[in-house]
Amino acid sequence: MKSSLQRTLATTLATSLMLSATGSALAAGGDIGDTAKQATNWTAIVLFVAFVAGTLWITKWAASKTRSAADFYTAGGGITGFQNGLAIAGDYMSAASFLGISAQVMISGYDGLIYSIGFLVGWPILTFLLAERLRNLGKFTFADVAGYRFAQGPFRMFAASGTLVVVAFYLIAQMVGAGQLIKLLFGLDYWIAVVLVGVLMMVYVLFGGMTATTWVQIIKACMLLAGVTFMGFMIMSKYGFSFETLFAEGVKVKTAIAEAGGKEPDVAAKLGLSIMGPGGFIKDPISAISFGMALMFGTLGLPHILMRFFTVPDAKEARKSVGWATVWIGYFYILIFIIGFGAITMVLTNPEMADTVKGVIKGGAGTANMAAVLVAKSVGGDVFYGFISAVAFATILAVVAGLTLSGASAVSHDLYATVFKNGKADSASELRVSRLTTLTLGVIAVLLGIVFEKQNVAFMVALAFAIAASANFPVLLLSVLWKGCTTKGAVIGGFLGLVSSVGLTIVSPSVWEATFGNPPGSAWFPYTSPALFSMTIGFVGVWLFSVLDKSGQADKERAAFEAQQVRSETGFGASGASGH
Repeated sequence: MKSSLQRTLATTLATSLMLSATGSALAAGGDIGDTAKQATNWTAIVLFVAFVAGTLWITKWAASKTRSAADFYTAGGGITGFQNGLAIAGDYMSAASFLGISAQVMISGYDGLIYSIGFLVGWPILTFLLAERLRNLGKFTFADVAGYRFAQGPFRMFAASGTLVVVAFYLIAQMVGAGQLIKLLFGLDYWIAVVLVGVLMMVYVLFGGMTATTWVQIIKACMLLAGVTFMGFMIMSKYGFSFETLFAEGVKVKTAIAEAGGKEPDVAAKLGLSIMGPGGFIKDPISAISFGMALMFGTLGLPHILMRFFTVPDAKEARKSVGWATVWIGYFYILIFIIGFGAITMVLTNPEMADTVKGVIKGGAGTANMAAVLVAKSVGGDVFYGFISAVAFATILAVVAGLTLSGASAVSHDLYATVFKNGKADSASELRVSRLTTLTLGVIAVLLGIVFEKQNVAFMVALAFAIAASANFPVLLLSVLWKGCTTKGAVIGGFLGLVSSVGLTIVSPSVWEATFGNPPGSAWFPYTSPALFSMTIGFVGVWLFSVLDKSGQADKERAAFEAQQVRSETGFGASGASGH
C-alpha cells in the first residue's frame, strides 16, 4: 500500500510540475512579474522531478526499515559520526542560510556576516559542553536529557511547548523560502508552491521517519556543498581571486544605485561604502548583542539539531558528529558571504533579473530571497540554475522533514507516551500519534508560510533561535550542569523564557510592524531580537525558583544529580544502538 501511494504521489508531482511549466502564463499570479519567464526551464524541471523521485525511493526503502519507535525517531541509533555530521550540516544549512543570508549580504553587505558568525559560533559550545552528555543521557528527544531527574509530567509539558513553538517559527522560514523558489522557477502562485512543499514533507516523515530524513539530509548536504563551491569558485575567478576587487566592485554598484535614486554623489559614495561596515542592518549595540546571543545560544536549544545526537551509537560518535558538522558548516558560510557579494555585482546589475535603478530583484516582495539562485544562473547558465534550484528545494525539504520529526516526537513521545500514558504506551500507538502530529504540523506550516510570505527567511529563523535560546537552552544547560536545578525551577523558568521571548517577538518591529502592518514606530518593544532580555529572564527564572524550592521532591532531585553526572560523563547505563 505504501509503495503504491508513493508511486502515485511521485507521478502526480511530476505531472503537476510539467503542467505548471507549460501553463505558467495562465497559472502565474499578478505579483510574480518577470519570474514567470523562468517557467520553461526544462533542465530545472527534470532535476526537480529526479530529486523528488530519488528521495521518494529513499523514503520507500526507509519505510521498510522503520518497524519501531526507535527506528522512527533515531534510525535505530545506527548512524556513524561522519554520516551524522553531514546530516547535521544538511539540517542546519537551511533555506535561511542558503537563501536568506546571501540575500541579507546582497542588501546590507558586511552586516550579513552577523548571521554566518552567529550561526557558527554556537557549535564549539555544543561540542565541549553538551554533545557527549546529550548522547549519554538521551533517548529520543531533548526532554529525555534535560528532564532526566525531574518529575516527568510538568517537565514534558514545558519541553513539548518549547519544541513546538521553536519548530513553528523555524518552519515559517523554510516554507517561505520554498514558496518563493517554486514561484520563481515554475510561475506557480505562491500558495500553491507552499502547499506542494507541505505535502512532500509529510510524505517523507510519515513513511520514512528518521532514516529517510537522515539520508535526504546527507544527499542534500553533498549537493549543496558542491553547488556553493562551484559558485564561489566562478565568482572569485571573475575577479581574479581577489577579495579586494570583488568588494570594490560591490561598493561601485551600491554607489551607482544610490546615485540613480537621486542621492548627491558624496552621499551616494558613503552609502556605497557602507556595505563594508556594520550598522546597515542592526543599528544599535543592544540589538546587535541580543541578535548575536540569539544566533549563538539558540543553536544549543534547537530540538531538531539536538535530536540528531540520538541517532549515533555512542558519545564518541556524537563528538565526531559535531566536529564534522562544524567543518562543513564553517566552509559553507564562508562561501555564502562570497555568493552574497556576487549577487550585488552580478544580479543587481543585470536588467533581466533586477531593477538596476532601485537595486532590487524583480518579482515583488520576498524575491530578494532568490539572490543565490540567480547568482547560479549568472555563473552557470540554465543547467546550473536548474541544479541549484533543485538543491535549494532539497535544502528546504530536508530541514522541514527534520523539524516536523522533532515536533512530532515532542507530542508523541514527550506528551502522549510519557505524560498521558505514564510511559506505558506501546510502540505502534506512539507511532500512530506521531504520524497524526506530522499531518497537523504540515497543515500549520503551510498556513504560516502563506501568512509570512514577505519576510526575509534568515530573519524568521533568527526569531526561532531567540525563542530556543530563551526557553530550551537555559533549562538544558542548568539541568545538566547545576546540581541545584529542580523541576519547579526548570518548568517555571523555562515557561518564563518561552512566554517572554514569544511576547517580545510579537511586539517587536519585525512582527508588529513588518508582518502585522502597524505604522512605523508603533512597536512596544524597540529591538530586533528579544534574546538579551528573554534569555536573562529564562536563566534567572530557573535559578530563582530552584533556589526557592524547598520541597522533599526537590531534595531528591538534587541528590540524583550525582548519578546523572556519572552517566552523562561516562555513558555508563546509556542506551546503545540496540538498547533503544
